[in-house]
Amino acid sequence: MANMHNLPAPVETTSNPKDGKWDGVVLVCENLDWKCEPIEFLKDPIKAAQKVDKSAGSDVLLFPLSEGPPFVIHAPTGPVNRDYDDVRRYADAAVKGIQRAIKAGSKAPLLVIPPTSSFSDAWPATVLGAFHGLYVPLEIREDVPSKKQKVEKLGVFLHGTELNIDYVSAVESGRLVCRDIGGSDPERMAAPNVETYVRKTFKGTPVKISVLADESAFETDYPLLAAVNRCAKHVKRHQGRLIQLEYVGEGKIDQTLLLVGKGITYDTGGADIKAGGVMAGMHRDKCGAAAVAGFFQILAKLKPKGIKVLGKMAMVRNSVGSDCYVADEIITSAAGVRVRVGNTDAEGRMVMADPLHHSKLEALKEKNPHVITIATLTGHAIRAMGPNYSIVLDNGPAAKKSFAQKIQAAGHEIGDPFEISTIRRDDYEFAQGKSEYEDVLQCNNTPSSGTARGHQFPAAFLIRASGLDKHGIDSKEPICFSHMDIAGSSGPFPGIPTGAPIVAMAEYFLKNRI
Repeated sequence: MANMHNLPAPVETTSNPKDGKWDGVVLVCENLDWKCEPIEFLKDPIKAAQKVDKSAGSDVLLFPLSEGPPFVIHAPTGPVNRDYDDVRRYADAAVKGIQRAIKAGSKAPLLVIPPTSSFSDAWPATVLGAFHGLYVPLEIREDVPSKKQKVEKLGVFLHGTELNIDYVSAVESGRLVCRDIGGSDPERMAAPNVETYVRKTFKGTPVKISVLADESAFETDYPLLAAVNRCAKHVKRHQGRLIQLEYVGEGKIDQTLLLVGKGITYDTGGADIKAGGVMAGMHRDKCGAAAVAGFFQILAKLKPKGIKVLGKMAMVRNSVGSDCYVADEIITSAAGVRVRVGNTDAEGRMVMADPLHHSKLEALKEKNPHVITIATLTGHAIRAMGPNYSIVLDNGPAAKKSFAQKIQAAGHEIGDPFEISTIRRDDYEFAQGKSEYEDVLQCNNTPSSGTARGHQFPAAFLIRASGLDKHGIDSKEPICFSHMDIAGSSGPFPGIPTGAPIVAMAEYFLKNRI
């Protein structure tokens, strides 16, 4: 039994699908060639249907059972052996299968994944897919209690001792936190409400919390963040927060992660206002900070050893009004870098640059540090790589360790994919100040989606504005830094956030520590 906090339904594992606890079976598989005695009885009705129905085996269909649960829903993955197939075939099939079970009236479905040699992580990917299909938005859980769960419990067929439901449940618990913060509307998850949610979530856990809300402290220590917050600070319920999280695992620390997440609770574009109907959906601009919170939820559940994680959630609303910051302003960052604002709709890099500077200072004191920014930063990320992929970019020290390639490999195995991009000299030149007034230029005056290298040069800006350029491969104190742009992978709107990239991060950083 793994009924963990923050799951969409209680989870129970079983090796006996006929024990009477389940009111339906969701069978996810690529074909019917597997051999597994406890679930052999599921094949007969599907094979019988295939003789008269050409869609049987290709479409998600329901078949009555003569023994055990009343029906089986066959959710086929389709082909998985082509050059372009990956483990997401299993997750996608699980989503459709669970949705069909709910439509059929199931309140206690059993998810069955037969043994497969196609993908090593097919089982956890399938379970995570089912969890995704069961997610209920936070506002619905709070406002419509009768709909707080789509099913009363979820059964998972366990056919091997190596299958760890507690690990998968912990990862899903983190995705749920990520979805709650990232997907909820701009009032329900305004910055003060995010603080309340985070405090409640981590109460009684190993995660320590500190929150900065004082405007004068913002202006002194986080001046770029303060500029974005300047307009929203006049509305109490919209006032910004810098939420800092800390986890220290047991034993000798051999790795320190320092995470900075973009948490724009709503992005109007500011003075460079988002016009033409493109403002809708901008409550999702906080998914980077939501991912930071979600990763800490996984830490709280798994309690991995030997790792220290420091997180910063920059929760700010980019409002428009008489006190909003504007293009042409020159603001000196916490690192002492003079920044000329080019476009107020490039607020994400503004709110992250100063927390990144402070994370840099912390990294100099820590063991084996790696600093990572996570943000729904640019429309160009979607234009360049499509709507389903996180992008990772390494600085020199991180590139020497091939971090981007390693996190990409980890994400590919579990169905949380990355594409790799590169920060080049062109990007530093783009971010270089254009006159003697400023050191760096925050942005040009056109949307990133219409700008060459529109997702690469913001990473160079972050490095320059935070002072991380003093800690490259030519430094006596090099610091590994990676930037993750999740504008594409964070999820569709309308729709449910994905929780990217925390599944891949858990696979790479945590799985071998529990």
